[in-house]
Amino acid sequence: MAVTTFDPDALECLAAIVEEGGFERAAQRLSITQSAVSQRLRALEAQVGTVLLVRSRPVRPTPAGQRLLKHAKMMRLLRADLERELRELDPTLARRARDEGRISIAINADSIATWALAALSPLVRDGVPLEIIHDDQDFTHEWLREGQVMGCVTTLAQPLRGCRLEPLGRMPYVAVASPALLQQRLGAGLNAHNFHRVPFVAFNRKDDLQRDFVCHAFGLSQVSLQQIYVPSSEGQVRAAQAGWGVTVVPRALAAAALAEGSLVDVAPQTRYGVPLHWHCWNLASDALARISAALRAAAAEALEPLPA
Repeated sequence: MAVTTFDPDALECLAAIVEEGGFERAAQRLSITQSAVSQRLRALEAQVGTVLLVRSRPVRPTPAGQRLLKHAKMMRLLRADLERELRELDPTLARRARDEGRISIAINADSIATWALAALSPLVRDGVPLEIIHDDQDFTHEWLREGQVMGCVTTLAQPLRGCRLEPLGRMPYVAVASPALLQQRLGAGLNAHNFHRVPFVAFNRKDDLQRDFVCHAFGLSQVSLQQIYVPSSEGQVRAAQAGWGVTVVPRALAAAALAEGSLVDVAPQTRYGVPLHWHCWNLASDALARISAALRAAAAEALEPLPA
């Protein structure tokens, strides 16, 4: 049976349209006309025999498009590995600044704000062209499932098809508020009878962490909270310092503010943590192996061990 060969430029065109959210921005990124983008996509769809994109705002891949997108990203990994090997053979070879060579991974915002960036810094300095996409830790695996990233840090403990899984550890969290809010609204601290009196600062509407913490702390099956949304882990800390409400954030992120007294632990008897896992494509790729090793080593230092 004949093996189908896809035009690498057409595959990168498909990836650019999805990653940039539309044809115009894809054309700008690829330095070609919008008409050329459309022609490459039509040629690829004709070759595959089906529609690859849903023309929505932003555009999104069809199931067939997701598979071609994953193939395009696999080609990126092969290029990244090859270019690194060539540089090792001859250090004078120029490193190409290829935007289409990006290696995309999804990491939750709290890990980005605490331990993950330091782990990846040596790889970036060595020329690994990373793109980090952030989402809630309960949703990062959807980016991997759809083929839009090559790996993700997530709470999901079951391996995805075609991927390998590595447990990373347990990220400890703490509920904090300003000393003034504690004194005025909570008295001795957060408890099952007063948590409804104060707003909680959450990351976004997908963030269930605040509710999960309260349920865990007070043995409740379900709660309804007043919530304010600040889409930044560091921003949640600053909002709590400003008296906006209580927020549940990584203990490491709040450590400095707790030490200086601008925040206080409002539930000191509660130990709460979120288990994190690394999923990535099950491919023999030097770039993916280096990313996996870097995250694994940093997590061993920054996170608590998962229960056996």
